[in-house]
Amino acid sequence: MESFDFIVIGGGSGGSACARRAAGYGAKVALIERGVTYVNGVRQGSGVGGTCVNVGCVPKKIMFNASQMRETMLGSVEIAGGLGYDVPEAAGAFDWAAVKARRDAYVKRLNGNYLRNWEKAGIQVIHGLASFEDSKTVTVSLNEGGTVQLTAPHILIATGGRPKMPDIPGAELAISSDGFFDVAEQPAKAAVVGSGYIGVELAGIFNGLGTETHLYIRGKTVLRRGFDAFIQETLMEALEEHGPVMHTETAPTRIEKTPDGKLTLHTSDGVVEAGFDVVLMAIGREPATDMLNLGSAGVDTERGFIKVDEYENTTAPGVYAIGDATTTGYELTPVAIAAGRRLGDRLFGGEPRARILYSDIATVVFSHPPIGTIGYPEDKAREVYGDANITVKKARFPSMLYAFNGDGHKVKTGLKLVLKGPEEKVVGLHCIGPFSDEMLQGFAVAVRMGATRRDFEAAVAIHPTIAEELVTFGGWGQKKDAAGTARPQLAPYLEQPAPLPFRYDFLVGAAVGAVVGAVAGLFA
Repeated sequence: MESFDFIVIGGGSGGSACARRAAGYGAKVALIERGVTYVNGVRQGSGVGGTCVNVGCVPKKIMFNASQMRETMLGSVEIAGGLGYDVPEAAGAFDWAAVKARRDAYVKRLNGNYLRNWEKAGIQVIHGLASFEDSKTVTVSLNEGGTVQLTAPHILIATGGRPKMPDIPGAELAISSDGFFDVAEQPAKAAVVGSGYIGVELAGIFNGLGTETHLYIRGKTVLRRGFDAFIQETLMEALEEHGPVMHTETAPTRIEKTPDGKLTLHTSDGVVEAGFDVVLMAIGREPATDMLNLGSAGVDTERGFIKVDEYENTTAPGVYAIGDATTTGYELTPVAIAAGRRLGDRLFGGEPRARILYSDIATVVFSHPPIGTIGYPEDKAREVYGDANITVKKARFPSMLYAFNGDGHKVKTGLKLVLKGPEEKVVGLHCIGPFSDEMLQGFAVAVRMGATRRDFEAAVAIHPTIAEELVTFGGWGQKKDAAGTARPQLAPYLEQPAPLPFRYDFLVGAAVGAVVGAVAGLFA
């Protein structure tokens, strides 16, 4: 049995980040990664780098970019025409197989980067499937055969999650979101089942690339969990106008395969739709913890998710968990990375209070159009703070690009602020429309710093942009300048700025800089 300071189970984004941080502090680290295996044709494990690298964020964004490009080319007939360009009537043919080959090669390079980074950090990588003997010992069933036992005072579980599949007749004929990346040729017709962000994103990709796409959801709207109703409604309008064929308030009951190899989907509302090349299930994800023998380590779970406290401690001393396998509720790569790094700092970096704060975490949905959100949806904010303490500001409009070119191909932008108390602190910010995924990051910093509506309005708007609407919700206020022009109500500390203290260090620095510059000029 080999001893280590730290054992990490799972080589995804979170496990890798924690292992590297611990190794950077001098810890002897073992990282156990099972890789990809297939059981009865079903993919098990994501591979080196985890879900994000192999069957999540990275390859999905490549396909999202491809679908957006096609939509842009199709829309360019009117948009570019309005801007003075003569463009062809149709987009070029999309080569699914060629993009898949390049995408897979790109992912493989990232896999190699992970392995090289682990080697550089001095991490011992063991390829196999881990199982607890007790809270300090694991047995690894090696991929090449045989077993090995490892022990450490600290063990991290970072095994991530996997897609759920429904318990209906013919479910084996469907694919999961993981299986999407194994599809070799573009389907002519596809069904996507699921109203969450994965279903919405993959349906948007299929539809954007020209596949006849049908999206099946249980409720009346998509993104019902955790997203503001304003976002749900705006996206539903976009989907119904430009997106896949929508099937609401229904669920699959059976899948059948016809002699020509096509799939037929039966749903709870009695509708039967035939001719699908692909039926993709995106009905949620479950933790990949069932093979870890957690009971032997004294680790408690809830529906398979590992219970953790705010410091990533499980119910077993010395055993920790981060990422999608935990009860934190944040199945996001950057969250797992941040949690892993903070845990490494706490265990080996002399920072006993280091932890991630699970609040005001920004997220985006690569839908068509994209969505960005941070903080509370309006209904949750009212539940937490009370109706009387919440006000909202919202707007919907086409950006100048679409407004200039008439009504066709108009993509609505929606922006919303959820404000708390008389100080109107921003406790929720939600946006949908072109570039929402890119513009959210800066606003997320402001929200985490406790910005108020007045802080937003004190920022001079960048015009003309979509983002400026978030800092001009208050209009132009009531105060007038000397010329009688209305201006925004500024934050108190901007209306009456405090005198700046005299900084001798700046003066000395400037003097030294001037002397150095003069001397350098003599030899120029």
